[in-house]
Amino acid sequence: MRKAIILLLVCMFLAMLGNAQQPERQFETDPVILNRIDEWQDLKFGFMMHWGIYAQWGVVESWSICNEPWIDRKGEPYTDYKARYQALNTTFNPIHFNPDEWAAAAKDAGMKYFVFTTKHHDGFCLFDTKETSYSTTDPSCPFSTDSKADITKAVVNAFRAKGLWTGLYFSKADWHNEDYWAPEWATPDRNVNYNPETHPDRWQNFCDFTDRQIQELMHNYGDIDLLWLDGGWVRPAWSVDEEVRDWLGCQGWIQDINMEKIISKARRDNPDLIVVDRTVHGKYENYRTPEQTVPDTLLPYPWETCMSMGDSWSYVATDRYKSTTKLIHLLADIVAKGGNFLLNVGPGPDGTLPDTALVRMKEIGAWMRVNGKAIYATRPCYPYSYQSIRLTQTKQGQKYAIVLVPEDTQLSKNFELKSDKPLNVRTGKTRVLGFKDKAFIAKTGENAYRITLPESICQNGKHAVVVEL
Repeated sequence: MRKAIILLLVCMFLAMLGNAQQPERQFETDPVILNRIDEWQDLKFGFMMHWGIYAQWGVVESWSICNEPWIDRKGEPYTDYKARYQALNTTFNPIHFNPDEWAAAAKDAGMKYFVFTTKHHDGFCLFDTKETSYSTTDPSCPFSTDSKADITKAVVNAFRAKGLWTGLYFSKADWHNEDYWAPEWATPDRNVNYNPETHPDRWQNFCDFTDRQIQELMHNYGDIDLLWLDGGWVRPAWSVDEEVRDWLGCQGWIQDINMEKIISKARRDNPDLIVVDRTVHGKYENYRTPEQTVPDTLLPYPWETCMSMGDSWSYVATDRYKSTTKLIHLLADIVAKGGNFLLNVGPGPDGTLPDTALVRMKEIGAWMRVNGKAIYATRPCYPYSYQSIRLTQTKQGQKYAIVLVPEDTQLSKNFELKSDKPLNVRTGKTRVLGFKDKAFIAKTGENAYRITLPESICQNGKHAVVVEL
């Protein structure tokens, strides 16, 4: 019994020692980075582009070569499909790629930053890399002879010339790299297909490869504002709890690529670089990115909804795009709750943006030029949303009520605004952005008001109208 107790105590001590050696979850404290995040929160509206060899088939980006049960390859054997897909680099030739047109459309839409997919999970690189031949600049790709073969460079230069912040997407996973998906073993899911602890040298090779590629992006393309890292299943041990493990569906293998080392090197030339290590809630996830959703209410940290304009992230010829009204309503809802809106469009295989997407962006831009004061550089204003009203305020305290216009329906004349806290709203006539006629605000009770719009605004208001409070 005594020996058993001693053995138990020794085991407990060793467990405590092991836990003490595990790095704890940390959060960003550098005032330079925190200030930069605050500046990013002023931008509110960004443009994302999922683009790669998959655009040629009009299929989901990368995922069709992932051997998970939910993937539909229409009965084709997995190995045959994967081989055909991975050979798409030999036919990728977007001869109508014109990044200046992309940047002009984003600028005209009122977007203030962009995030471009330099490499998705399939491993195909849209930048000039010395680490692999699987890229647009390698002779195996017909586009390599084009003056814009380094697609990332062309995109960065075009968008930077329009004054947008520069953001680069990079997948931490790489399904083309033989040190991640080793060819001698099966690939049952999205994860590395061997145990890094059993094959530490091979895993270190992959870590070094990933580090070098990120450094190419961070040091070869000028000042980078955002490093947007995807592939959240590639993460350190301290970030893997029971909930995360269930989400990953992996065999419990830890995929730590030493983010501290990577980011410290990345910030040598970019000391104010914002890093978004998605879903790894720690020091290198400077803001969070709910995907294809809008939170129900205010969140206690910086965040950005990333959402596709259509149903798909990548190009699909028959994609169904959200209406302009729907997109503006999403923007107003997100901003009212303190977030940014990163709106994605997938360019086609020829390098052009879909016509419908361009129309949507043009219409959003027209609305933003009139109503941008209620969007840019604003912060949440309690109660954030009330029925069809979304509230924002400037840092100087100017409050706005963004009244959402229903789809294909004329705007109503009267709107109620109520709160369980003081609103400090001025009563009487008030300005409606973009209109000469004024609205009228009357107090109807404690912290309760009625906003009345003139008939001219009810008839002519599109998407949403903004009332100064």
